[in-house]
Amino acid sequence: MTAPLRPRAALATHEVFNMPPHLGDRDLWTQDAALREGVRREGAAWAEERIAAFGRLVGRAEVTEKAEQANRHGPELKPFDRYGMRIDRVEYHPAYHDLVALAVENEVASFAWSHAGPGAHVGHMALTYLFSQMEGGAMCPMAMTYAAIPALNASPEIAEAWIPRLLSNRYDGRDVPVDQKPGATIGMFMTEKQGGSDVRSNSTLARPADGAADGSWRLVGHKYFCSAPMSDAFLTLARTDAGISCFLLPRWTPDGERNAISIQHLKDKLGNRSNASVEIEFEDAWAVMVGEDGRGIRTIIDMVQGNRLYCAVSSAAIMRQGVAQALHHTRHRSAFQRRLADQPLMRNVLADLALEAEAALALGLRVARAVDEAGDGPEAQAFARIGTAVAKYWVCKRAPGHAFEALECHGGPGYVEDGPMARLYREAPLNSIWEGSGNVLCLDVLRAMAREEEAVPALLAELDAARGAHPALDRAADALRDDLARPEEFETGARALTERMALALQASLLVRHAPQAVADAFCASRLGERWTGAYGTLPPATDTDAILDRALPAA
Repeated sequence: MTAPLRPRAALATHEVFNMPPHLGDRDLWTQDAALREGVRREGAAWAEERIAAFGRLVGRAEVTEKAEQANRHGPELKPFDRYGMRIDRVEYHPAYHDLVALAVENEVASFAWSHAGPGAHVGHMALTYLFSQMEGGAMCPMAMTYAAIPALNASPEIAEAWIPRLLSNRYDGRDVPVDQKPGATIGMFMTEKQGGSDVRSNSTLARPADGAADGSWRLVGHKYFCSAPMSDAFLTLARTDAGISCFLLPRWTPDGERNAISIQHLKDKLGNRSNASVEIEFEDAWAVMVGEDGRGIRTIIDMVQGNRLYCAVSSAAIMRQGVAQALHHTRHRSAFQRRLADQPLMRNVLADLALEAEAALALGLRVARAVDEAGDGPEAQAFARIGTAVAKYWVCKRAPGHAFEALECHGGPGYVEDGPMARLYREAPLNSIWEGSGNVLCLDVLRAMAREEEAVPALLAELDAARGAHPALDRAADALRDDLARPEEFETGARALTERMALALQASLLVRHAPQAVADAFCASRLGERWTGAYGTLPPATDTDAILDRALPAA
C-alpha cells in the first residue's frame, strides 16, 4: 500500500485542518458490495479472484496520478517528421501508454473472448467498470477492440489474421507495422460530416484495387470523429456499387508502407482528453472488405452493440466514483459543528446518489448476462438487444447530473482542476453521445420492439419475475404493459417510454437482489408520482444509514 501523503499543515498564517485526507490506495472490489454480489449473481463467480485482484491493482494511488497526468498533458498531432515526411502520428504522454498497458495486460480488451463461456461478458464488464472509475480515455481502444471481434468473425480469413493479435495481453504502443508487434488494438471510423449517426448517408467511396490479387480495395473520402487513431487497424464504412460496406483498414499496408490515412485535425474535446479524437481523410487508402458487399451496416452493428454496453457500464463506473469521492469528502469535512455526512439533507443527497449508482450497475451486469446467454435462445438474444439500448440511453443520460451533484457535495474544492471531480464531470456526458445519442437510442428501442418478436415479452418477463415484491413496481409494470399495447404513440413518446422501461428494469433487479432499504427507497422515489429526477428528494422514511453503509463502509 502506498503511504498516505502528509503535506505540511502548519503554514505561516494558519493551521490547516478540517480538510479531507488524500484517498491513497483503494480496493475497488472489496469496497463495492453491489459489484461483488452482481458478479456472483449474473454468472461470473468463477472470475471473482481475477476481478478482485484487478480491483486492488487499479485502485492504487499511482493509477489515479497517471490518469491525471494523461489528461493534463493530452495527445499531440505530429503530421510530419523532422525531415518533412508525412507520418500522421498522434503522440501521447507516457502515462497514457502506461494506462493502456495496464488495461491490455489485465485483459480489459479481451476477457470475454479469451474466457468464452457463461459469465464471460459479465466478467468483462466488471473489469470495464473497475478501470473506468479511474480513467475513461484509455478505455476507448479497449472498448472498440472488445467490440470488434464479432464483426471480424464475418470474414474467417481476416479473423484468423487479426483476432489472435487483438486477444494478446501484451501492449506495444509503437507506430510500426502490426507484424512487428506482440499485440494489437483496433478502432472504428464511421461518422462523416454530413451524416453523423446517419451512416447510410456516408459518401466515402470504395473501389476494387486495380490488378490486386489479394482482393483489396481502395478508399477515398473522410471521417469526421475518429477516436484512438493510433490503433493498429480500423473498421470503417464506405460505399461500393452494392451499397454501404464494411472494411478493415490497417495503419500500415501489408508491404510495410504507411496507409494513406491523413490526419487533418486533432479535436479539442470537452473531456476524455487523454484519448485523441481526430478528423481524417482516406487518400486511396488500402483496405479489405469484412462481411458481405453492401451489408456493411449489418456487419458492424454487433460492434456498435458491444460499444453501447461498454458506454452503459462505463457511465455506471463514473457514478460509482462520484459516490466514493463525495462520501470521502463529506465524511472528513465539518460545517456548523457537524460532519457534512451526518447532516440529514446531505445524507439524503448521498443516499440518492448511491441508489442511482447501484441501479446503473445492476442493469449493466444484467444486460451483460443476456449477452452471455444470447446463443441459448431468441428470448435472451432479444433481451440483450433491447436491454442494451435501454441501458445505454438511461444510464448514460443520468451520469452527467449525477457527476454534477457529486461535485456539488464538495463545494468549491469540487470545481477546481486539482481535485478529481472536474475530470469526472467533463467525462460524464461522453457516453451519452458516443455510439448514438439519446434520440438514436430511443428509436433503436422502438426498432428492437418492431423487429424482434421476443423483445417486449422478454422485457415483461423480467418485470414479472419481481411481481408482488413492491406495490409501486407492480403499478409501474402494469402501466408499462398497457402503454406497450399502443404502438401508435411510440415515436413521439419514445424517450418517456424508454425511461420507464429502464426504471422498471432497475427496480425489478433491486427488489429481487438488493437489501430492502435500497429497493424500497428506489421504488418509492423513482416510481412515485412526485419524482423529478433531482437528487436528495428521497422520502423521509428512507433508511439512509443502511444505504450509505452499503455504498461505502466508513473507515
